[in-house]
Amino acid sequence: MTRFAAIGLDHRHVYDLTAGLLAAGAVCAGHDPVTTDPRVLAGFRKRFPDVPAVDRDALLGDPSIDFIVLAAVPRDRAGIAIEAMRRGKHVMTDKPGVTTADQLTQVEQAARDTGRIWSVVVGRLTSPAVQEALHVARSGELGRLVSLTSLAPHRLNRALRPSWFFDRAAYGGIIADIGLHSIDQFMAFAGTDAPGVAACSIGRFGTEPKGFEDFAEITLRGGGMTGTMRLDWFTPDGLPDWGDGRLFLVGTEGTLELRKNLDLMGRSGGDHMFVANRRETYYRDCAGLPVTYYSDFLADVRDHRTQSDARVTEGGRVFAACRMALRCQAEAAVFGPGQVPPGQMPL
Repeated sequence: MTRFAAIGLDHRHVYDLTAGLLAAGAVCAGHDPVTTDPRVLAGFRKRFPDVPAVDRDALLGDPSIDFIVLAAVPRDRAGIAIEAMRRGKHVMTDKPGVTTADQLTQVEQAARDTGRIWSVVVGRLTSPAVQEALHVARSGELGRLVSLTSLAPHRLNRALRPSWFFDRAAYGGIIADIGLHSIDQFMAFAGTDAPGVAACSIGRFGTEPKGFEDFAEITLRGGGMTGTMRLDWFTPDGLPDWGDGRLFLVGTEGTLELRKNLDLMGRSGGDHMFVANRRETYYRDCAGLPVTYYSDFLADVRDHRTQSDARVTEGGRVFAACRMALRCQAEAAVFGPGQVPPGQMPL
């Protein structure tokens, strides 16, 4: 039986990660009760009342525990992951797995030295709609892909956010954080680990506290296609979900659209796919399609795979995606209300 521990109960994503692993057949041996947000700890205990509270050092030192699930404050995730790997544990971490280039270098070194798996849970891995879109794109149905457009709005939910959420050094920046999802997604569709950065900007439009990064745009090119991505924290309260995430693909012989979270004024639920090709147009409800990330991770652990050959790391793409997100975060032009990003002409 594959056993894991939950460490760093600082972000609510730990609920989904734990639930996904339990559904895949793993056993949660314990949780570290140290947290910066008592509400997250209370929520974890309510959802998983049979998981005991155990000191972090005891969890890391328990040889019967195969891996840890990590949702600590983002700036602390790399250090905990490195310690866990050097103590013989694999790591599944919420995004962002790292907040600086130095952290990424140290995590890569630890993974090489120990042979442990370090997997960052990005949206592509747990989205049935994106997995199905990848299947359609790779089948050749759309012809050669030439363009991807991704819209990733998020709801701020200010009342639920701890203070570190608004601390740039703690969360790593908007692109390093939520932008990692979109960058990883583009790299998967383009089939490249090293796209070029055509443009990148970050907006600070007045969300308090001053300086909080609430908007970003990224354009990447690679694999023969262009990817344009928009991120923001401006989902209105009236929308019945945390964001209206969308993906648009243009190929030489077809187009595809995903409505990831909802079909505005239309079908219920999420994971909606619309395709037009040379023969027809059709709709596919992807919500019931299987997601294999959690079972794949458990299989990697049971089969003693290393970082380099684990299914869930795709030959190291996790590092490439993190590296690209950190690069875009560092190189982005920053602007605010009434300002035009450097290099653009005013309207």
